[in-house]
Amino acid sequence: MSKKNNNIFDKLQQTANINPSEIYKVADSVKNADFSDEKTVRKLVRRLAKMANKPISREKEDKIVQSITKKNVPMDMQSLNQLFKK
Repeated sequence: MSKKNNNIFDKLQQTANINPSEIYKVADSVKNADFSDEKTVRKLVRRLAKMANKPISREKEDKIVQSITKKNVPMDMQSLNQLFKK
């Protein structure tokens, strides 16, 4: 792993208390996931929220799931942040 990646994971662990090994587990679990399947996406969103120890309202979860399943997910960080803040 590059030094830059280590810094990213260190920052995640410090700010969100997320263990890098957990990130890899999630990444492995979604490699072949069907992101058009609402059940799969909802499970992933809940898992990530739990991992980050951030409660997520049903309304916000619905919006995120709908955006992902409809392939309406922004690719830039600013737009992604806006999606999660709604």
